[in-house]
Amino acid sequence: MLIAFFVNDIELEYEGYTTTILAHEASRRGHDVAYITPGDFVLGTDDDLRVHARMLPAAKGSKRGRPKFFKDLQAAGPRELIEIASIDVLMLRNDPSNDAGERPWAEFAGIQFGRLAAARGCLVLNDPASLSEAINKLYFQSFPREVRAETLISRSTADIRDFARAHGGKVVLKPLQGSGGQGVFLLDGKTGKNLNQMVEAIGRDGYIIAQAWVPGAEKGDIRFFLMNGEPLRVGTKYAAMRRVGAKGDIRSNIHAGGKARAVRITERELRVAEMIRPKLLRDGMFLVGVDIIGDTVLEVNVFSPGNLGSCSTMAGVNFAAEILAAIERKLEIRRQHPGQFDNRTLAVM
Repeated sequence: MLIAFFVNDIELEYEGYTTTILAHEASRRGHDVAYITPGDFVLGTDDDLRVHARMLPAAKGSKRGRPKFFKDLQAAGPRELIEIASIDVLMLRNDPSNDAGERPWAEFAGIQFGRLAAARGCLVLNDPASLSEAINKLYFQSFPREVRAETLISRSTADIRDFARAHGGKVVLKPLQGSGGQGVFLLDGKTGKNLNQMVEAIGRDGYIIAQAWVPGAEKGDIRFFLMNGEPLRVGTKYAAMRRVGAKGDIRSNIHAGGKARAVRITERELRVAEMIRPKLLRDGMFLVGVDIIGDTVLEVNVFSPGNLGSCSTMAGVNFAAEILAAIERKLEIRRQHPGQFDNRTLAVM
């Protein structure tokens, strides 16, 4: 089969990225791979949807490791114009917030054309219709209150000051739209006088999230992968890791200098995962990354959850193989039951 990966920019991909790991595993299993970016779609006068794709033929049985695979991607020839109907699976692996500033036209391209691709028979993961509702962190507010930290969303300095006062003066401020730990500030007794500057800095890009400080946050959070609404695991090993922030930095994101540590998943984390499972299933969210502290979910990354490689290395198992096997199973279900399941339903079967 042909699996396409939609990313912000091929030149900004890296060998260790989760997308590369998944693409390499697909190739290793004998599938053709394509990479697509926001400017590659073509909707013709005949209403046929085509795409300029960078192609990497399958390499089943070869010993092409991930470094060689990534070099082949970088050295791939000119893009080929192919019918979207020739793509079996389209994985939307971009981060819309990365394009919001300088390329606003690209921010919604994956979602918009992903919906057209799904209508033409391509299995799109995660479901693009639901991703359109998850374009910013308001989506997170629709998960059960029991798993969410107390949160205020506002652009008013006075509102945020009152919220902070009600929570002992210690809250985390971050943009409503964004990822990777960008624009995240801790408001406490030492930084309280800088509230106006913080609000001004974050507010340039829209609304501000004020989140109550969660006890235990100083020890970092747990990145936990869920697939088909369930914890991703191989045997007794879970795709999870603890992310610990750099000294003096409240952000635990790896891109922001955080460090990966092995973690043991307990009944507490599994209980949290079970509480958010129904919504993930309803929304066709095949692969997500959940950030947890204790029994509190801080974020749910439904676009491009990362750190799968670190999870696999620490657990000593290949989680990418489990993910690709699940995708293969979905296509088999579609073959066995033609036309019986819409994209959102099939995405989590």
